[in-house]
Amino acid sequence: MSIQKLMVDTANYNNWVTRQYVEWLSKKSDEQLNKTLPSSFPTILLTLDHIWTTQAYWIDKIMETNSFDFSNDRNGITKQEVFEGYISSSEQLRKYINNLSDADLSKLVKVDEEYFSCTFEKYQYLQHLINHGFYHRGQIVTMGRTIGITDAPMTDYNFYKVMIKAPQ
Repeated sequence: MSIQKLMVDTANYNNWVTRQYVEWLSKKSDEQLNKTLPSSFPTILLTLDHIWTTQAYWIDKIMETNSFDFSNDRNGITKQEVFEGYISSSEQLRKYINNLSDADLSKLVKVDEEYFSCTFEKYQYLQHLINHGFYHRGQIVTMGRTIGITDAPMTDYNFYKVMIKAPQ
């Protein structure tokens, strides 16, 4: 299997998972989404916003546009803005990755930030971006369970491939 095929599948899967979570969480009340809970971020909505913001950051790095600004004020952001932004960034990533070759995905990209510097291949940043989202989406499920939200969607990769019959 080529890196390109694996990364296209990964980006498509990430986009599908994003949509599953937004559909699920859009049916929850503002009270549930904004209830303070012990976790990396204090609410479900802020955790989802963090996933979206970090995903947007890494998309910017993978695409080498270097235009992302972490200083944007996130106070007062609405759940609809988070939902739409998260879906939009996942779709942007899916479209971008679907048009890259193995050589494109293997290109070294240097990232220089105030707190770290690294040089990895684009596909490695993509792996990090996806794993980061998995980690925090797991937290969202756990946070939800502590307040009685027990209807999280099934988003296992095998379910995606077998039950959803994703294109091969």
